[in-house]
Amino acid sequence: MAIGIKISLNEKLYLRDPQESSLGKRIIKHSILLIDEIGFESFNFKKLALQMESTEASVYRYFENKHMLLIYLVSWYWEWVSYLIDINTLNIESPQRRLKVIIKTLVFASKDNPSIEYVNESVLHRLIIAEGTKAYHTKEVDKDNTEGFFLNYKKLSSKVADVISEVNSDFQYPHALASNLFEMANNHIYFAQHLPKLTDVKVEGEDFGEVEKMLEYFAFKLLGCEEE
Repeated sequence: MAIGIKISLNEKLYLRDPQESSLGKRIIKHSILLIDEIGFESFNFKKLALQMESTEASVYRYFENKHMLLIYLVSWYWEWVSYLIDINTLNIESPQRRLKVIIKTLVFASKDNPSIEYVNESVLHRLIIAEGTKAYHTKEVDKDNTEGFFLNYKKLSSKVADVISEVNSDFQYPHALASNLFEMANNHIYFAQHLPKLTDVKVEGEDFGEVEKMLEYFAFKLLGCEEE
């Protein structure tokens, strides 16, 4: 069942908030589907307008360009994962158990319910795996960073880093481990699907169990503790 969650994002990412109108929600819905289908390089607002049976001008009323739209989608996903972590770790006292649940959430966020009507989380997850790093692996990253475009990712990383520090307060690299868990989750799904000699895990369809197991191994070995 769809629910009425509004994800809070940097207002500088858009010209009009797409979550506030039916047209804006259609832009989000169809941009996810089209980028997943043809790739970000081939994607443009003209193709998007044709896909959603609207006009190119209507899309430009919401987003300045396709790069800003991609950052918006990636930021939406980061905030969605952060929301799921809060829900999934509620009332769990053990930091080891919370970290294990966090890892599972990072890997399987696309399968968690409830869903939001205008976002297909499964397709968005595929988009993040294939295209997500293009939001910040750019020449403009420093400028974009000063605008606060990556705050959602930083907050997500800090949230996970805090739990890592609870597990082992002497561990020197909690933020590095937190961001690496997120990047590894996506990279090794991608490698397993497209460049299998770069990983040791196998992915069958949307069964990412081996990826989850690998992340748990790295995390708890580095932290020098046993899983609960």
